[in-house]
Amino acid sequence: MSFPTSPEAMSPAWLAGKLGQEADALRGFTASKVGTGQMCDSFRLTLDWTDDVDAPATVVAKCPSHDDASRHIAKLTGTYVKEVSWYRELAAGSDVAAPLCHHAEIADDDVDFILILSDLAPARQGDQLAGLGLAGLVPCIDAAAGLHALLWNDPRLDSLPWLARDNGDVIRALFPQLYAGFRERYAARLAPEVLDIGAAIIEKLDAYLSRQTAGRTIVHGDLRIDNILFSPDGESCWLVDWQTLGRGSGATDLAYLVGTSIADPFERAAADRPAFDHWIAALERRGIAPDAAGLWADYRVGALSGYFMAVFASMSVERTERGDEMFAVMAERPARQALALGSLDLF
Repeated sequence: MSFPTSPEAMSPAWLAGKLGQEADALRGFTASKVGTGQMCDSFRLTLDWTDDVDAPATVVAKCPSHDDASRHIAKLTGTYVKEVSWYRELAAGSDVAAPLCHHAEIADDDVDFILILSDLAPARQGDQLAGLGLAGLVPCIDAAAGLHALLWNDPRLDSLPWLARDNGDVIRALFPQLYAGFRERYAARLAPEVLDIGAAIIEKLDAYLSRQTAGRTIVHGDLRIDNILFSPDGESCWLVDWQTLGRGSGATDLAYLVGTSIADPFERAAADRPAFDHWIAALERRGIAPDAAGLWADYRVGALSGYFMAVFASMSVERTERGDEMFAVMAERPARQALALGSLDLF
């Protein structure tokens, strides 16, 4: 390995160099775990600079997961490659609300990597379990529109190999068996009609994966509030955790965000269309001419994506008490959303 993949493997000289400083400018640093992500390990590094250095007091280091299962699924799906490539090739100068990347590196095994990112504190991570209402989601919807406008019907969608990577065969092979484990694990936690959504998805899995969307752009793929940092006043936000990037309809990202965030089913049902209309308007402000009718169908189908991710992720990463409940919520809320929207009737 030519680079460190954990804070204990970093030297002050190496870190100073990646932050644009002389090797002896950093006397030392301390590391503390941050975030609740289960696919990677993230640390806040508090930096002890010499007195005359103009450099950040803290940064965030993102590293491979300590969990073997998480690293295995990351290699299988190109998870780490996608995030490193996002910061290397698209993030800078994109105007997408995301952290600044000081350094990004990944090994040929597609697993060992390191990211040194700006620390956005006092911004706070959203709380998936507590949820968030439509008013609180407005900055997220605007940030999502900024991401989607970046490559709307852009040829680069097909020319960037890490983005064009098709995991359809992996999903077809793994989802049915993962769902069996998911159904067993959550049999006492989730209602039968919620659990049955997964069985219905399996019956239509080929149609779901091959469906042509009304809009085609870069999508975050896991756009939920645990993967968003909010300013203290809640008026602005930054998107993080770029490990599930892909190509598709931005309306799917939006449905996923609304479906996984709003806890109350009546509030969520009332929020679907206003959230969608706000997103359409945000795209138009960025010079996009979206097909609103077609994208609304994409939104309805996209409601299934939160459930899909809950099944796939819950059975693929290290199991924790918070994770169990988070994935239950991630399945339950979108399932109710999909039932209300008639999502399964569209393919």
